[in-house]
Amino acid sequence: MLDAREVRVSYGTREAVRGVSLQLRRGERLGLIGESGSGKSSLARALLGLEPLASGTVSFDGQPMHGASKQLRRRFQPVFQDVGAALDPRMTIQGSLLEPFTIHGMPKPDLGSLLSQVQLSPELLPRFPRELSVGQRQRVNLARALALDPEVLLLDEPVSALDVSVQAQVLNLLNQLAAARSLAFLVITHDLAVVAHLCSRVLVMRDGQLVEQGSVDAILSAPQHPYTKQLVASR
Repeated sequence: MLDAREVRVSYGTREAVRGVSLQLRRGERLGLIGESGSGKSSLARALLGLEPLASGTVSFDGQPMHGASKQLRRRFQPVFQDVGAALDPRMTIQGSLLEPFTIHGMPKPDLGSLLSQVQLSPELLPRFPRELSVGQRQRVNLARALALDPEVLLLDEPVSALDVSVQAQVLNLLNQLAAARSLAFLVITHDLAVVAHLCSRVLVMRDGQLVEQGSVDAILSAPQHPYTKQLVASR
């Protein structure tokens, strides 16, 4: 489904992503883990077609992601880390949820039903983002991504901005949504616990390169690369 081959991303003379290849199969839940500055966020933006490639290719169902049509982008939706920046503070929750449908020229949905899928009350529709908790805003972001009925969600640090008490709720919700909708996930995170909760396979990234990959169980029980061993030991 998602196929990246020898992807390189550069900023001036600095190479942030250095020849990374990965494949995400239909319905698969794949984790990409690495510390801050490892290149994983640059890779995520490149996979979405939002970052120019120095070299390499990214395709979704055989079609290039860079310059992709709205129809193709609709099938691969991101939920970004910055919960506050993702919602326009001048728009109500109703307006924010309707925006993707306006952009893609699609009929308006039942917004109450959409909110209920992320365990939020329709009573939030007339409110503004500032009136919601961080956890509620993250669920609204998730609802926006789900609104277009995607096949793949790219989740960039999906719970890092949330209180510990809320993190488990959101992770459980993501598991439920994946099962109910047959969604594939690409989970970008620095936290192995998040990968263990959501994913079946994991890629380990350091200094712009993949240093190890395998099933989550194998990586947790018998890591091979020194950096992966360090990640597992600090879990």
